[in-house]
Amino acid sequence: MGDLVDKKALSERDICTKYITPAIAKGGWDVQTQVRENVHLTKGRVIVRGRLVSRGTAKFADYVLYAKPNANIPLAIVEAKDNNHGVGDGMQQGLGYADMLDVPFVFSSNGDAFLLHDRTGQGPTVERHLSLDEFPSPDELWRRYCAWKMLTPASEAIVTQDYYSDASGKEARYYQVNAINRVMEAVARGQSRILLVMATGTGKTYTAFQIIWRLWKAKAKKRILFLADRNILVDQTMTNDFRPFKGAMAKLSTRSKSIENATHGRPETEIDLALDVRTKQVNKSYEIYLALYQAISGAEESEDVFRQFSPDFFDLIIVDECHRGSASDNSAWRSVLDYFSTATQIGLTATPKETADVSTTNYFGEPVYTYSLKQGIEDGFLAPYKVVRIDLDKDVAGWRPERGKKDKHGEEIEDRIYNQRDFDRTMVLEQRTDLVAKKVSQFLAETNRYDKTIVFCEDIDHAERMREALVNANADLAAQNRKYVMRITGDNTEGKAELDNFIHPEERYPVIVTTSKLMTTGVDCKTCKVIVLDQTIRSMTEFKQIIGRGTRIEEDFGKLYFTILDFRKATELFADPDFDGDPVQIYNPKGDDSIAPPDVVETVGGDDQALPNPNLDPTGIAPPGGAQGAESGGEGDGSGEGGGKRVKYVVGDVPVYVVAERVQYYGKDG
Repeated sequence: MGDLVDKKALSERDICTKYITPAIAKGGWDVQTQVRENVHLTKGRVIVRGRLVSRGTAKFADYVLYAKPNANIPLAIVEAKDNNHGVGDGMQQGLGYADMLDVPFVFSSNGDAFLLHDRTGQGPTVERHLSLDEFPSPDELWRRYCAWKMLTPASEAIVTQDYYSDASGKEARYYQVNAINRVMEAVARGQSRILLVMATGTGKTYTAFQIIWRLWKAKAKKRILFLADRNILVDQTMTNDFRPFKGAMAKLSTRSKSIENATHGRPETEIDLALDVRTKQVNKSYEIYLALYQAISGAEESEDVFRQFSPDFFDLIIVDECHRGSASDNSAWRSVLDYFSTATQIGLTATPKETADVSTTNYFGEPVYTYSLKQGIEDGFLAPYKVVRIDLDKDVAGWRPERGKKDKHGEEIEDRIYNQRDFDRTMVLEQRTDLVAKKVSQFLAETNRYDKTIVFCEDIDHAERMREALVNANADLAAQNRKYVMRITGDNTEGKAELDNFIHPEERYPVIVTTSKLMTTGVDCKTCKVIVLDQTIRSMTEFKQIIGRGTRIEEDFGKLYFTILDFRKATELFADPDFDGDPVQIYNPKGDDSIAPPDVVETVGGDDQALPNPNLDPTGIAPPGGAQGAESGGEGDGSGEGGGKRVKYVVGDVPVYVVAERVQYYGKDG
C-alpha cells in the first residue's frame, strides 16, 4: 500500500485509519472494546471578557488504549501526526495527556513507525523506535503496568473490576477515573487509611459511588458505611448518585421515610431506614448504610447507635467532608472511626485541614490523588469568577463612640475603637447593613435581579437583619413574591424548607438567601451566580468551602461564571500561597462607579498585589473576638465562645459610606 499511496498527501485522520489503527489491531488490541479515538479530556476553560463568555480549546487524545472493556484503566496514549511531521513530533503533547490520565506508555506516530515512551522502568530504554509491526500487545503492557503500580496477581481482580454503567451513558471524567483507580490500587495494596482531595463541584459523591460499587462488586468490601455531617447530603446522595444500591442500602436514621420532590414535578422517593422508630434498634440485614454522624454518635440520639454493630461489622467507611470532624482527635467522628478501626477508611474533602490541633493528613495520610480548584477551572469543569471589592469607611478607619454614647437599647457602649472584625458581632451599625443590602441590590439591578445569590453573614441575627434590609431594598420584587429574599439558617424551619427550591435550576424563588454557616458546605447550587461575603472568614478551609458554592457550571441555565461581592476583605486570601484558583478579575468601584465590573478590563502589574488580611494571624485563624468557630456545622446566634450571651450593641445613627479604592485585576498568570 505504501508504494501506491503518497503519505505526504494524506490527512492526519487518513494516517490514523490506514496505518496507525491497523498496527494497533495487529498488536492484539480489540479495536471495538479496548481502543477509543478522539477521547475528549477537558471542556476548554471558560474565558470571561467583561460580560462576554466563551470556551477555550478542549483537549483530546487521538487514541487511548484500555486494559479491558468497562474497567476504565487507561494503559497508553497514542498521539498521531500527518506524514509531514516526524515520528516523534507528537510525543510532548502525548506526554502531557499521559500525565493527565496517569498512564505510563505514550506512542507518537506519523504513519511510518512509532516512538514509544515508557516510564515504568520495565523496558530496555525510556524511549525507543518501533516499526508498525512491533506495536506491543495488551498483555505485555499490562504486565509492565502492574509492576509499575506494584500490583500483585491477587490484587488484579480488585483493580480490574468493572465500573457501574447504565443506559444514561454517563461517563466518569478523566480526573474522576484517576481518583477512583488510585483508591482501588491503594485498597488492593492493603492501605487502610486513604485521603482523596477533590475541589468542590468536581463530583466527589459520584466518585465515591464508583469506588464503593467496584469494591462491593469485587467482594473486596461487603459492608460499607458512608458518613456525612448534613442530613441533606445523605438524602441527596441516596436519591441521586447512590440510587443503584437501592434494596441493599439504608439510612441510619429515624427521620421521615420519604424525600418530597413533588414541587418539582418529580415523584416522591422512598428511602429505606435501618433504625426502628420505636425501639431505636438497627436492622443489620443491609450491606450499605448511610448516616449522619450526629445521629449515630450520640449527638442527636440518646445513645451511640453505632455501638449496636460489632467493631468488625464494616469493611469500608467513607467519610464525606472529612476535614470537618474526623481530622480532630477529640471529635465525635473519631469515636466512630476508632470503634471501626479495622475497616478501610477513606476521607473525602475539597479542603484538607492542617492546624496545630487538627490534621487531616495525620489521620488519613497524604492524598492518593488531588484535583484542585485551579485545575478544574483550567480544564473548564469549574466556573471562573470575578471579584468586586467594596470597602466601607467604618471598616477601613474603624469607629469610636463619643463618651457616654448609648445604643438603641439604652446600653452604654464600651469606649474603644470598633473595626471590621467587631461589626455585626459585638457592634451593629444599622446603616452599614442597609448600605451592604443597597450595594448588593444595585449589582443585581445592573446585571440580573433574578440571579441566585447567597449572602454569608456573621451569625443568625446578622442574617435576619440582612434579610430585612434586602427586602426593603427590593420592595417591588419582594411584594410580588414573599420568597424573593429568604433567610436559610439552622434555626429556621421555613427557610430550610426552601433550600431545595433555591438550589433547583427550574425554581425561580428564593432568589436571594441570607445565611451564616448552614450553606458553607455540601449545598449543590449549580445556578448560584453571586456570592456576597459580609462575614469575617476565619480560615483558608472555610474560605475555599464558601467559594465552592459558586464553582459549579450549569450551561443550560447560562451559568458559566460567578461574581463575589466582598465587603470584608476576605478575598485578600487569594494572595495566600495555600489558595489555588485565582479570580479572572478583581474590581474596586470608586465613588459612584457602577458596582458591576466594566466590560473592558486591563491587566495591571506587580504593584497592585493584594495585602495580607489584617483580620487573620499568620496561621490563617481569626484572633480572639474574631469569627465564631463553625467547623462543627453549627451556626452562630450571637453567643460567645463560653456559651454565654455576648454583648451586642445596636447603633442606628452612625452613617456609613463606600470609600474610593484602587482597581485591581488578575492577569492570565495570576
